[in-house]
Amino acid sequence: MGTVKAMRRAGIIVIPVIIVLILCATSPFIWMIMASFKKNADILNPDRMLLFDPTLKNYISVFTTYSLIKPIMNSILISVISTVVACVFGLPTAYAIARWKMNFFASIILVIRIIPAISYLVPWHIMFAQMKLSGTYTALVLAYTLSSLPLIIWIMIPYFSMIPKELEQSAVIDGSSLIGSFARIVLPLSMPGILTSAILALIFAWNNFLYALVLSGKNTGTLPMAIFNFISYTKIEWGGLMAATVVITLPIIVISLLLQKYVVSGLTAGAVKG
Repeated sequence: MGTVKAMRRAGIIVIPVIIVLILCATSPFIWMIMASFKKNADILNPDRMLLFDPTLKNYISVFTTYSLIKPIMNSILISVISTVVACVFGLPTAYAIARWKMNFFASIILVIRIIPAISYLVPWHIMFAQMKLSGTYTALVLAYTLSSLPLIIWIMIPYFSMIPKELEQSAVIDGSSLIGSFARIVLPLSMPGILTSAILALIFAWNNFLYALVLSGKNTGTLPMAIFNFISYTKIEWGGLMAATVVITLPIIVISLLLQKYVVSGLTAGAVKG
């Protein structure tokens, strides 16, 4: 009985705190969506914060005047390819580190992950320029892949460590090769972790602005770069800017909501193991 009362008292305190935190976290996104349906004059007028005449002109201008189709295709292409390539190289690496206890290599990868990504930007820019890759899809894919690899490896190491070796040994006794047991047993059992790491890598590549600013070219600009077109020396097109921002964030939010249970379980496994 005493425990129930204590839980109710804790709930009285915790629930309002959670509501306040949710409001603080979501209010900028709600404001962004509302602003995307407003005229510029209404966006800058505090009296028209909630009461305004909704319009779709901002979304129409995003796809007609500013032409976001090309940046959208570039973002999809670069994000998906870099995520797939990072998984192809990251998953076997994480499996080897976890299964054969390569703690030294794990420490090196952790150090690489801790170093700010911007530190690699200047060397990559010089290297890609010498290889005549500046402004190409290849340069962006390589940059995003190399940045996502440590993240994928560190998420997957604890996942692979939790899988009993006996399962793989049984498969080997039945005639399976090491690669076969990895593909048929280890990877399916680690699917929540794989989805978590892939989603986080995809979000990084989709949202990253700095790499695209330095490494992209005229025909390879991504969506974050396209946002720049709404800001000029003389004015800021707030309505179009907010509509473009909604277009950028909406796919990632939908993917995250659809796969949220895998993301939570994947991050939880990484928190309690390794």
